[in-house]
Amino acid sequence: MSNPELAQMILNVIVQIPKSKVASYGQIASLAGLPKHARLVGKVLGQLPSDHDIPWYRVINSQGRISLNKLDEKGMCVQTAKLLEEGVVVINGKVNLKQFQWKP
Repeated sequence: MSNPELAQMILNVIVQIPKSKVASYGQIASLAGLPKHARLVGKVLGQLPSDHDIPWYRVINSQGRISLNKLDEKGMCVQTAKLLEEGVVVINGKVNLKQFQWKP
């Protein structure tokens, strides 16, 4: 299987994460049929073009922590801001997985 095929398998899972829910990198990898490839999920997300509409911000680490620290013009974490817009509670860079984790 080529890298574009693996990337598409990962993206096909990410687009299914419902609004107001999050999933971990490892969870995405497993659902894509690529268990133990959580880092590949991060790599695929990191290579997305800037004009995409993939809900990348719904993917967080297995402890419920925000992994990206990219800030917007107001100095707020972009990922945190997008999750808050959807009603996901983020406290000190962390999401309560019991409450917000996607259970497909």
